[in-house]
Amino acid sequence: MAVGNFPFPKMHPVKGLRLASVSANIRYTDRDDLLIMELGPNSSVAGVFTKNAFCAAPVTVCKNHLPGDIRYLIVNSGNANACTGEQGLADAIASCTKIAEISGTKTEQVLPFSTGVIGELLPMENLLAGIPEAMAALEEDAWKQAARAIMTTDTRPKGASEQIEIDGHTITVTGIAKGSGMIRPDMATMLAYIATDADVCSKVLQDMVSRAAEASFNRITVDGDTSTNDSCILMATGTAALAHIDDAKSSAALALYAAIEKILIELAKSIVSDGEGATKFVTVDVAGGGNQEECLKVAYAVAQSPLVKTALFASDPNWGRIVAAIGYAGVKGLDDKLITVHLDDVLIVENGGRAESYTEAAGQKIMDQEEIAIRIHLNRGSVSETVWTSDLSHDYVTINADYRS
Repeated sequence: MAVGNFPFPKMHPVKGLRLASVSANIRYTDRDDLLIMELGPNSSVAGVFTKNAFCAAPVTVCKNHLPGDIRYLIVNSGNANACTGEQGLADAIASCTKIAEISGTKTEQVLPFSTGVIGELLPMENLLAGIPEAMAALEEDAWKQAARAIMTTDTRPKGASEQIEIDGHTITVTGIAKGSGMIRPDMATMLAYIATDADVCSKVLQDMVSRAAEASFNRITVDGDTSTNDSCILMATGTAALAHIDDAKSSAALALYAAIEKILIELAKSIVSDGEGATKFVTVDVAGGGNQEECLKVAYAVAQSPLVKTALFASDPNWGRIVAAIGYAGVKGLDDKLITVHLDDVLIVENGGRAESYTEAAGQKIMDQEEIAIRIHLNRGSVSETVWTSDLSHDYVTINADYRS
């Protein structure tokens, strides 16, 4: 089940990047589950990864290969290659070596990624057999197929793309992502690949992806679980006529960053909207905070509360669950008499209790919507933060109970 209006958009090809996906029978027999991306020479690549201590083998290999002269990325779905020990590392490297042998590059010029079931070894015979077929099918305009190939429990592919003008030149930013469960901030979420044809030095590109991931993938939650495989990769092919960007504060860099952040936020929202079993897309806005940390504590206390999320699923305006979560968020010195809470534009809490103007009918009208905003004002400062989340439904339990079957 998916909510919200997130149709797969027109995807602008990025010159200097080719993609291809094939069915390698890694776990799925009815769709593609192996993706290869090829970057032209002189491209730059940067990324951010999960902070989970049990990080998957491909994450370890990616960290070892970056920064570097990266020419290929390989992604498989259906198997996470996580908690697989030395054999898992050897398998991740072997996939890189296979691509290097075919392309005449080096193993260190390939980044591997995996997503799916944890604790199982990759079916390497199938995976390696699929690589030549994918290498022979590489093309610029295959983003939608790529987005489908990296899906696991996702119900729809996720993409975002736009073109902007910088100093008289048209610049493209295009990206895909996958994620539906095990979604919680602490890097990015699951897998995301964003590319631009701008020419950006590695240092600036790393700064861009770190900041953009913080503003997007680190502001969403479905179930509070951080994956072992989270990876967010930003690639710059340098094929556009725009001058080389090596100053993060230049006007060109600022304009490009704004477009990249916008794309990542669209992808992050599309992941929440496709949260496992989701029937609601929920924005939690916290304003009037003394600092960023306390705003995020409150936002995530509400967004990750099972009681709040189940009330959202039931369309039940049980606002007491919201204020309880605010109260246990761990922010010292909160004054409940100063805090206001709205459902969209309906004031439900003020002066330490239910607002005099609030009616159950008004609250019910908002809770019946597919998209809901919970707006909290702490009235103790000028800082604000936003987190996006979903509800918790019966289907979430069913999906995860049946995941390996």
